[in-house]
Amino acid sequence: MPKLKTHKGAAKRFKKTGTGKVVRRHAMARHILTSKGSSRKRRLAQSAVADASDQAVLKRMIPY
Repeated sequence: MPKLKTHKGAAKRFKKTGTGKVVRRHAMARHILTSKGSSRKRRLAQSAVADASDQAVLKRMIPY
């Protein structure tokens, strides 16, 4: 069986946890931050687990 290729665009945006779930970063955390509250900015800085409906596709994109 040949090796699987990693989707490089997905590899830059997502990573796998130890249990195999795929995590992502939040959107809206790059610019125009002065109008956003401190607690909102803190929450946006944390990673979030990708939606369950996308997990299968993302796991295929980042097999390793």
